[in-house]
Amino acid sequence: MERLSFLRPLILLVSGLMGASGVALAAAASHDGDTHLLGAASTMCLAHAPVLLGLYLADRHFRTATPAALVLGVGTILFAADLLSRHYLGDRAFPFAAPAGGMLMILGWVLVAAGAILPQRLGG
Repeated sequence: MERLSFLRPLILLVSGLMGASGVALAAAASHDGDTHLLGAASTMCLAHAPVLLGLYLADRHFRTATPAALVLGVGTILFAADLLSRHYLGDRAFPFAAPAGGMLMILGWVLVAAGAILPQRLGG
């Protein structure tokens, strides 16, 4: 997993942008009145942004932190992008985008859990 370490700054960037997007989407949902699609996208972004930050910070302590963060980040982006596409464009981003994003989020959480049973990093 060390070979993924060059992606760590990307995790921090996505965490910040996802948090900002979540707040913006919550505001858009409240002003637009569409709490279904925009609200769901906001919730996913706001739920996973701090998790990505935590995984970024925890990378030194467990082996699955970086891969879990990457999978959770991509899954959340796919899921939220599909909801936004439905709201603003009236159609899906691509077939099965939201389910694929949801499955990636589930896999990301499984990778977080796997960190509990895999040995810690040396020096972690």
